[in-house]
Amino acid sequence: MVNAQQLDREHQYWTQIIQSNPSSPKAYVQRGMVRFKQGEIALSIQDFDRAEQLNPRLTPYLWQRGLSYYYADRFAEGAQQFEIDLTVNAHDVEETVWRYLCMARQQGIATAQASLLVVRNDPRRVMRAVYDLYAGVATPEQVIASGTQEGSRGAFYSHLYVGLYYEAAVSEPLARFHITRAVAIAQTDYRADDYMCALAVVHQKLRKWVD
Repeated sequence: MVNAQQLDREHQYWTQIIQSNPSSPKAYVQRGMVRFKQGEIALSIQDFDRAEQLNPRLTPYLWQRGLSYYYADRFAEGAQQFEIDLTVNAHDVEETVWRYLCMARQQGIATAQASLLVVRNDPRRVMRAVYDLYAGVATPEQVIASGTQEGSRGAFYSHLYVGLYYEAAVSEPLARFHITRAVAIAQTDYRADDYMCALAVVHQKLRKWVD
Protein backbone atom coordinates (compact mmCIF):
# COMPACT_ATOMS: atom_id res chain seq x y z
CA MET A 1 0.00 0.00 0.00
CA VAL A 2 1.02 3.62 -0.51
CA ASN A 3 2.57 4.98 2.68
CA ALA A 4 2.15 8.38 4.28
CA GLN A 5 5.47 9.70 2.98
CA GLN A 6 4.57 8.85 -0.60
CA LEU A 7 1.19 10.51 -0.21
CA ASP A 8 2.91 13.62 1.14
CA ARG A 9 5.14 13.67 -1.93
CA GLU A 10 2.16 13.25 -4.24
CA HIS A 11 0.32 16.04 -2.44
CA GLN A 12 3.32 18.34 -2.79
CA TYR A 13 3.68 17.46 -6.48
CA TRP A 14 0.08 18.28 -7.37
CA THR A 15 0.16 21.44 -5.25
CA GLN A 16 3.15 22.61 -7.25
CA ILE A 17 1.31 21.84 -10.50
CA ILE A 18 -1.66 23.87 -9.26
CA GLN A 19 0.59 26.76 -8.31
CA SER A 20 2.11 26.80 -11.79
CA ASN A 21 -1.18 26.13 -13.60
CA PRO A 22 -4.12 27.10 -11.38
CA SER A 23 -6.62 26.53 -14.20
CA SER A 24 -5.94 22.78 -14.50
CA PRO A 25 -9.00 20.73 -13.50
CA LYS A 26 -6.97 17.52 -13.68
CA ALA A 27 -4.52 18.77 -11.07
CA TYR A 28 -7.33 19.55 -8.66
CA VAL A 29 -8.92 16.12 -9.19
CA GLN A 30 -5.59 14.41 -8.62
CA ARG A 31 -4.83 16.40 -5.48
CA GLY A 32 -8.36 15.77 -4.26
CA MET A 33 -7.77 12.05 -4.61
CA VAL A 34 -4.52 12.30 -2.67
CA ARG A 35 -6.21 14.31 0.05
CA PHE A 36 -8.93 11.66 0.32
CA LYS A 37 -6.27 8.98 0.73
CA GLN A 38 -4.75 11.09 3.50
CA GLY A 39 -8.12 11.19 5.25
CA GLU A 40 -8.59 14.92 4.51
CA ILE A 41 -12.16 14.50 3.36
CA ALA A 42 -13.33 18.13 3.47
CA LEU A 43 -10.23 19.31 1.61
CA SER A 44 -10.71 16.64 -1.04
CA ILE A 45 -14.23 17.94 -1.67
CA GLN A 46 -12.86 21.47 -2.03
CA ASP A 47 -10.50 20.27 -4.75
CA PHE A 48 -13.20 18.33 -6.60
CA ASP A 49 -15.48 21.36 -6.41
CA ARG A 50 -12.73 23.56 -7.85
CA ALA A 51 -12.18 21.11 -10.71
CA GLU A 52 -15.89 21.25 -11.48
CA GLN A 53 -15.86 25.04 -11.43
CA LEU A 54 -13.01 25.04 -13.93
CA ASN A 55 -14.72 22.48 -16.17
CA PRO A 56 -18.45 21.91 -15.51
CA ARG A 57 -18.45 19.02 -17.99
CA LEU A 58 -16.62 16.98 -15.35
CA THR A 59 -19.69 16.76 -13.10
CA PRO A 60 -20.88 13.26 -14.16
CA TYR A 61 -17.34 11.92 -13.87
CA LEU A 62 -16.60 13.09 -10.32
CA TRP A 63 -17.36 9.76 -8.66
CA GLN A 64 -14.47 10.46 -6.28
CA ARG A 65 -16.43 13.39 -4.88
CA GLY A 66 -19.38 11.10 -4.25
CA LEU A 67 -17.17 8.91 -2.09
CA SER A 68 -15.90 11.94 -0.20
CA TYR A 69 -19.47 13.09 0.36
CA TYR A 70 -20.23 9.72 1.97
CA TYR A 71 -17.39 10.07 4.46
CA ALA A 72 -18.32 13.70 5.12
CA ASP A 73 -21.85 12.51 6.04
CA ARG A 74 -23.21 14.57 3.16
CA PHE A 75 -25.41 11.72 2.03
CA ALA A 76 -27.99 13.60 -0.06
CA GLU A 77 -25.21 15.17 -2.12
CA GLY A 78 -23.49 11.83 -2.43
CA ALA A 79 -26.62 10.12 -3.71
CA GLN A 80 -27.12 12.94 -6.21
CA GLN A 81 -23.51 12.69 -7.42
CA PHE A 82 -23.78 8.96 -8.07
CA GLU A 83 -27.14 9.37 -9.79
CA ILE A 84 -25.57 11.92 -12.13
CA ASP A 85 -22.59 9.62 -12.69
CA LEU A 86 -24.90 6.83 -13.78
CA THR A 87 -26.19 8.94 -16.66
CA VAL A 88 -22.84 8.34 -18.38
CA ASN A 89 -22.02 4.93 -16.88
CA ALA A 90 -25.30 3.09 -16.49
CA HIS A 91 -23.73 -0.37 -16.16
CA ASP A 92 -21.59 0.34 -13.12
CA VAL A 93 -22.61 -1.64 -10.05
CA GLU A 94 -20.31 0.29 -7.74
CA GLU A 95 -21.85 3.69 -8.35
CA THR A 96 -25.31 2.17 -8.00
CA VAL A 97 -24.31 0.61 -4.69
CA TRP A 98 -22.77 3.84 -3.40
CA ARG A 99 -26.01 5.64 -4.24
CA TYR A 100 -27.78 2.97 -2.17
CA LEU A 101 -25.34 3.44 0.70
CA CYS A 102 -25.85 7.20 0.76
CA MET A 103 -29.62 6.80 0.66
CA ALA A 104 -29.57 4.12 3.35
CA ARG A 105 -27.65 6.36 5.74
CA GLN A 106 -30.13 9.18 5.18
CA GLN A 107 -33.47 7.49 4.53
CA GLY A 108 -33.09 3.89 5.68
CA ILE A 109 -32.40 0.57 4.01
CA ALA A 110 -35.97 -0.04 2.83
CA THR A 111 -36.04 3.20 0.85
CA ALA A 112 -32.56 2.61 -0.54
CA GLN A 113 -33.40 -0.91 -1.68
CA ALA A 114 -36.68 0.19 -3.23
CA SER A 115 -34.79 2.86 -5.16
CA LEU A 116 -31.95 0.60 -6.29
CA LEU A 117 -31.38 1.28 -9.97
CA VAL A 118 -31.30 -1.60 -12.44
CA VAL A 119 -27.81 -2.48 -13.65
CA ARG A 120 -27.09 -5.03 -16.33
CA ASN A 121 -23.98 -6.34 -18.04
CA ASP A 122 -21.35 -5.47 -15.43
CA PRO A 123 -18.62 -7.90 -16.55
CA ARG A 124 -17.29 -8.47 -13.03
CA ARG A 125 -18.83 -11.57 -11.48
CA VAL A 126 -18.13 -10.43 -7.93
CA MET A 127 -19.87 -7.12 -8.59
CA ARG A 128 -22.91 -8.91 -9.97
CA ALA A 129 -23.03 -10.84 -6.69
CA VAL A 130 -22.65 -7.57 -4.77
CA TYR A 131 -25.57 -6.10 -6.69
CA ASP A 132 -27.73 -9.11 -5.84
CA LEU A 133 -26.84 -8.64 -2.16
CA TYR A 134 -27.99 -5.03 -2.15
CA ALA A 135 -31.07 -5.97 -4.14
CA GLY A 136 -31.97 -8.47 -1.42
CA VAL A 137 -31.64 -11.64 -3.49
CA ALA A 138 -28.23 -12.87 -2.29
CA THR A 139 -26.55 -13.36 1.07
CA PRO A 140 -23.24 -11.94 2.29
CA GLU A 141 -21.88 -15.49 2.38
CA GLN A 142 -22.68 -15.93 -1.30
CA VAL A 143 -20.88 -12.69 -2.14
CA ILE A 144 -17.77 -13.77 -0.22
CA ALA A 145 -17.82 -17.16 -1.95
CA SER A 146 -18.12 -15.49 -5.35
CA GLY A 147 -15.28 -13.11 -4.60
CA THR A 148 -12.99 -15.88 -3.38
CA GLN A 149 -13.33 -17.62 -6.74
CA GLU A 150 -11.81 -14.55 -8.44
CA GLY A 151 -8.61 -14.43 -6.42
CA SER A 152 -7.33 -11.56 -4.30
CA ARG A 153 -9.09 -8.86 -6.31
CA GLY A 154 -12.46 -10.56 -5.98
CA ALA A 155 -11.85 -11.33 -2.32
CA PHE A 156 -11.01 -7.68 -1.63
CA TYR A 157 -14.13 -6.33 -3.33
CA SER A 158 -16.41 -8.91 -1.76
CA HIS A 159 -15.26 -8.10 1.77
CA LEU A 160 -15.32 -4.36 1.12
CA TYR A 161 -18.89 -4.28 -0.12
CA VAL A 162 -20.15 -6.79 2.42
CA GLY A 163 -18.60 -4.59 5.11
CA LEU A 164 -20.31 -1.50 3.70
CA TYR A 165 -23.56 -3.45 3.50
CA TYR A 166 -23.34 -4.29 7.19
CA GLU A 167 -22.51 -0.69 8.04
CA ALA A 168 -25.71 0.41 6.31
CA ALA A 169 -27.53 -2.26 8.32
CA VAL A 170 -26.03 -0.81 11.52
CA SER A 171 -24.15 -3.98 12.36
CA GLU A 172 -20.82 -2.52 13.42
CA PRO A 173 -19.06 -5.76 14.49
CA LEU A 174 -19.69 -7.40 11.12
CA ALA A 175 -18.89 -4.20 9.23
CA ARG A 176 -15.63 -3.91 11.10
CA PHE A 177 -14.71 -7.55 10.49
CA HIS A 178 -15.18 -7.35 6.72
CA ILE A 179 -13.62 -3.92 6.22
CA THR A 180 -10.61 -5.05 8.26
CA ARG A 181 -10.37 -8.16 6.12
CA ALA A 182 -10.54 -6.06 2.95
CA VAL A 183 -7.70 -3.87 4.24
CA ALA A 184 -5.60 -6.93 5.02
CA ILE A 185 -6.08 -8.26 1.50
CA ALA A 186 -5.28 -4.86 0.02
CA GLN A 187 -2.09 -4.62 2.02
CA THR A 188 -0.78 -8.07 1.21
CA ASP A 189 -2.29 -9.45 -1.99
CA TYR A 190 -3.89 -6.76 -4.11
CA ARG A 191 -2.91 -3.66 -6.09
CA ALA A 192 -1.57 -0.76 -4.05
CA ASP A 193 -2.74 1.79 -6.63
CA ASP A 194 -6.43 0.83 -6.55
CA TYR A 195 -8.42 3.80 -5.22
CA MET A 196 -10.83 1.47 -3.48
CA CYS A 197 -7.98 -0.13 -1.57
CA ALA A 198 -7.13 3.32 -0.28
CA LEU A 199 -10.81 3.85 0.53
CA ALA A 200 -10.87 0.72 2.68
CA VAL A 201 -7.89 2.01 4.65
CA VAL A 202 -9.49 5.45 5.04
CA HIS A 203 -12.74 3.83 6.15
CA GLN A 204 -10.94 1.81 8.80
CA LYS A 205 -9.09 4.85 10.14
CA LEU A 206 -12.09 7.18 10.17
CA ARG A 207 -14.15 4.59 12.04
CA LYS A 208 -11.22 4.06 14.43
CA TRP A 209 -11.19 0.34 13.68
CA VAL A 210 -7.40 0.16 13.83
CA ASP A 211 -6.19 -1.88 16.80
